[in-house]
Amino acid sequence: MLEKDFQAWCHAFRKRADQAGVSDRTLELCASHLRPDPRVLDKQSNQSEFTLTISQYLDRAVTDKRIRNGRARYRANRALLNNVSEQYGVDAQIILAIWGLESDYGATRGDWPVLTALATLAQSGHRASFFEDELIAALKIIDAGDIAPSAMRGSWAGAMGHGQFMPSSFQRFAVDDDADGRRDIWGDDPQDGLASVANYLAEHGWRKSRPCQIEVILPDGFDYALAGRHAKRPATEWDRAGVISAGGSQVPDYGDASVLLPSGASGPAFMTFGNFDVLLTYNRADAYAIAVGLLADRVQGGQPIKAKCPDDLIVLTRDGIRELQERLTGAGYDTLGADGFPGPNTAAALRSYQRDNGLVADGFGSGAMLDHLRNRG
Repeated sequence: MLEKDFQAWCHAFRKRADQAGVSDRTLELCASHLRPDPRVLDKQSNQSEFTLTISQYLDRAVTDKRIRNGRARYRANRALLNNVSEQYGVDAQIILAIWGLESDYGATRGDWPVLTALATLAQSGHRASFFEDELIAALKIIDAGDIAPSAMRGSWAGAMGHGQFMPSSFQRFAVDDDADGRRDIWGDDPQDGLASVANYLAEHGWRKSRPCQIEVILPDGFDYALAGRHAKRPATEWDRAGVISAGGSQVPDYGDASVLLPSGASGPAFMTFGNFDVLLTYNRADAYAIAVGLLADRVQGGQPIKAKCPDDLIVLTRDGIRELQERLTGAGYDTLGADGFPGPNTAAALRSYQRDNGLVADGFGSGAMLDHLRNRG
């Protein structure tokens, strides 16, 4: 990154920020923070690919230590969590679980200078326009008096505070719950941070006292084409189809639900409800939403997931998925593009291939599935 290139970008950016409504005072106050940091670009370019099975992910996210710490943090913040829960209509244990997964209950809120990180990513990182919008949002937060520039710290990608809000999410959903005139999600006192998480969920349609998901057992001969986040049907229909809870009881009726197989037919199965979709607005990864629901349940004394993925199950990297798509299309099962993302077109093509070859037609592209296509030639 050349300094002169950054300065040229910064000069043009200040004009865009001014047009977006950032005050001259804030632009001057923050000028010294708008500088490049090559370490941020290194972080962005060296992100490890997500290649864990759902069992491996949950083993890392919902540890015994995190469960114990969650119970301790609940005891220490019982009044606050219950008050926030009552005020916003969001279950206290869900707020606690997001707090635990996002910042380890406030212990790791991030120490990167957010303005510097966002300026670096906006000038020369991937998704530069996205990060420029977030930088403008961060400047407007400072404009509003919620935080000083030097105190605005977070992750290398700009996520901040107890709930790891991006600046644009802060603008829309952060609240001043303690009524001190500032929406302070950064400080040691978690009140504004936890209330902001609750407000976010409430604004996205959270329904209190309803589960996110439950583990289920699928009947023999289950049609895996019915599985998937967007294949919703009433829980009563799943019940008639023979889907039962992992404990062997009837599935609860909380309205329309989906059956989710995050690691294919050989891993655990989940029935997901409306609150699961709300969690996906917070973080789009199915595994994350499952982990929030599981951690919330375990902190209250719930049981771990019963089913486990087989040890030899290999999750494909993006390059592996791209090769899978290319080989499927070459074999006459068109995935409508090879972008490295396992979307519904890829799943449908793969299910057709699996059915035609006498395989379990779950549409999950594992390492074994790619090997099968390679051996086909």
